[in-house]
Amino acid sequence: MDKIKAINEDIAVVILSSQDSIEVAVSCMHHKAFDYVVKSETAFIRLQKNITTFLHYKKMEKELNWYMQRM
Repeated sequence: MDKIKAINEDIAVVILSSQDSIEVAVSCMHHKAFDYVVKSETAFIRLQKNITTFLHYKKMEKELNWYMQRM
């Protein structure tokens, strides 16, 4: 995670793991993961929601920056 974020802070990393451990999840989030998803029957749906959420977040961020530049 740290190496990825060192290359580009804006890269959204979603960890997909079979470890259902709160300690591992917290550690990943501490290292700036966008989300931590445990492999399961619903993991694919959660990954889709993560992608949608991230793209929506980036769109809002871009719009906010546009407005801030106008002030």
